[in-house]
Amino acid sequence: MKKLSFLLIFSLLLFTACKKDHVDATNTQTLQSSINDMAASLSTIKQIKFNEALYILKTFGVDADGDVAELKALGQLINGKKVPEIMAMADEVAQKNGIDWASTAPPSLGEMNIFGDDKAKESDANDVKANSLSINTTPTGDDGTGAPTAIQIVPRLVDNTGKPVAFTGAGLEATLEVFSNGVKLSTAKNLMQDNNFRGFNLKFSSLPAAKVVDNKIDITVSVKTTAKTFKMTKIGLDVNPLLLKVPAAPVVDSTAVNQDPAVIDPNNPTATVPSADPNAAPATPKQPAADPKTVVSGFLNNVSSQNLKAAYGAASNPNWGSYESFANPTSGFGSVKNVSVKNIATNLSNTNVASVNATYDVTDKSGRTTALKVTFGLKNVNGEWKISSYKINP
Repeated sequence: MKKLSFLLIFSLLLFTACKKDHVDATNTQTLQSSINDMAASLSTIKQIKFNEALYILKTFGVDADGDVAELKALGQLINGKKVPEIMAMADEVAQKNGIDWASTAPPSLGEMNIFGDDKAKESDANDVKANSLSINTTPTGDDGTGAPTAIQIVPRLVDNTGKPVAFTGAGLEATLEVFSNGVKLSTAKNLMQDNNFRGFNLKFSSLPAAKVVDNKIDITVSVKTTAKTFKMTKIGLDVNPLLLKVPAAPVVDSTAVNQDPAVIDPNNPTATVPSADPNAAPATPKQPAADPKTVVSGFLNNVSSQNLKAAYGAASNPNWGSYESFANPTSGFGSVKNVSVKNIATNLSNTNVASVNATYDVTDKSGRTTALKVTFGLKNVNGEWKISSYKINP
């Protein structure tokens, strides 16, 4: 009898010792098994919050598309972590994404299962009965001239009469995708916990100017319930072109002097000798003869007349890429119909660099006119001014 009791106690100790207290993401099976072991050691309420934390991390803490890829990325993110560490990570991700969730708050996201069990349960708060999704878009903010700085995008689950569906305590995954001319610009996610969801605030400054065509964007919002994913698209929303994200102008060190490479002595390869007298004064770069604002004026005139070869030849700007990209008829200067210059002024000029401010109206080939204030950066290239940067100012 004593031997049997000893074996039984030993078996229980062995079973307990095998239970994991940290995540093992070797594969999907070990991931699920280790998470189940960790959850089993928690109280019922803490188990629910632990599942919510894992859902927050899987949905918003990793950059992956699709449940399988998200699960794999989640495993890599939390591998080796224990429950308190995972809770802290979820708190940080929720705060960063503006999600009303905290590990110390009561359960709030309905039934969460990161391993894909989406079957409706009797108490599943995510099993929201709706007919479709509606989207309300409202320009918000003020750039100082009365123009908006962002768009507030608010989705609502509605019934077959178009009336919002009342629900609470859910954790519905809401996704916003932003496009222009068929190219995806950005993706954002949030949790819809009830139909008072505040939605998404899309700032124009987050959208790359080079990829926004005709100052228009399209948006698609999807909301995932237990039984169905609802989706709605709006096309042709206006943006404020003056606030779109433009790559920072390259910083040119006007004090830097290019040094000639050392000369290798073929009879003594390990030694180097200077190519010039080290005591000699560095050569002064040739001062360009043209006024930098004349170069900018000629550039704008060539763009206006669609002499794009000449315009591109006046530039040495890596942000404009190849000539094909520069002259693209939809996203480049090839879309311009006319440029009406109002003012050009040089505000900085020395031997190496110059800066020119220009105010002008651009009319595209669809007839839309946009007023622009632009700072052109120029650099001295072998005695000629070349446009090296282009910044749209508010």
